[in-house]
Amino acid sequence: MPARPTGPLKFGAHTSAAGGVHEAPIRAASIGANAFALFLTNQRQWARSTLSEEVITQFRARCAEQKYPSSLMVPHGSYLVNLAHTDPVRAEQAYAAHLDDLKRCAALGIGLYNFHPGSNQCGDRAKAVAQLAAQINRAHDATPGSTVVTLLENMAGHGNTLGGTFEELREMIDLVKDKSRIGVCLDTCHTFAAGYDLRSPTSYKQTMELFDSIIGMKFLRALHVNDSKAPLGSKRDLHANIGTGFLGLRAFHSLVNDQRMEGIPLILETPIEVTDENGVKQTNEKGKPVEDKNIWKEEIVMLDSLRGMDVESEHFKEMETKLERKGEAERKRIMGQVDKKGKPKKTKGKAVESNSDSESG
Repeated sequence: MPARPTGPLKFGAHTSAAGGVHEAPIRAASIGANAFALFLTNQRQWARSTLSEEVITQFRARCAEQKYPSSLMVPHGSYLVNLAHTDPVRAEQAYAAHLDDLKRCAALGIGLYNFHPGSNQCGDRAKAVAQLAAQINRAHDATPGSTVVTLLENMAGHGNTLGGTFEELREMIDLVKDKSRIGVCLDTCHTFAAGYDLRSPTSYKQTMELFDSIIGMKFLRALHVNDSKAPLGSKRDLHANIGTGFLGLRAFHSLVNDQRMEGIPLILETPIEVTDENGVKQTNEKGKPVEDKNIWKEEIVMLDSLRGMDVESEHFKEMETKLERKGEAERKRIMGQVDKKGKPKKTKGKAVESNSDSESG
């Protein structure tokens, strides 16, 4: 296994649980991670497999062997679950899946559980937020004695999604009864896309001070560390490799030199598709992108190297320029979409605003 960073920052990545969750700790160790995320079940299906005692035992043993404590494992909830749904049938389906995940975390010895707050389907954001908090409280009540902390992930702010502002996250936290079991997972890409700047030391400081004043740093329990293919305030959730997006390397220099980030999981969710020095994706004989999980290993080493580095040094500037060049074509492509989206387009003789958030739209 590769050496891991020995400093106070706990870098990791969202590793695959293919073949069973017990495989995730080994995959995390293989990229030199001190923390990791995973899906507990198939994130795009409602059907759930049984978590056997054998798998639980193997998972716990491997985490102990690889020295992954409960506080540095951050499972990600299903993309299907919307705890804010007010339709009784769908709300119950979402709650059952959420509760099952909390029970799986407890069985596996995992201390954190991250999920997307969901979306407002009823047209009343306050009602949707109240519904979300009620479901969280219900799940906490159904797991007495559990120490698993539920983490609300901040979102990019597109459409009806909840959690796109610090104020809305605070509203959710205020409605949760057991404050010891609620926290926030801050995604750097989502933060930037929602309109909170992190690019310079000054803007990074201002955004983190705003987070502290509205939510409180004590609730920050994990980070998703991603650059952004889309510009500030675009409301688009498009992850980029570190230093290649609109956030840029200096944002991450500020982050890794912030002592408040020490000891919490810093999870990469960056692309692992192989590209050349100009950012062109490499494909195999079937025309599919070539993936390499060593990209995460390299990003972990790079991020750790930024601690204490002088941003005015030749080494930093060379690294910054190289990464900017690698992401230039993709930034231009997405910027073109953003510019086009902001212009009226003609449909049947009328000018209408496009509101698509997808790359294809």
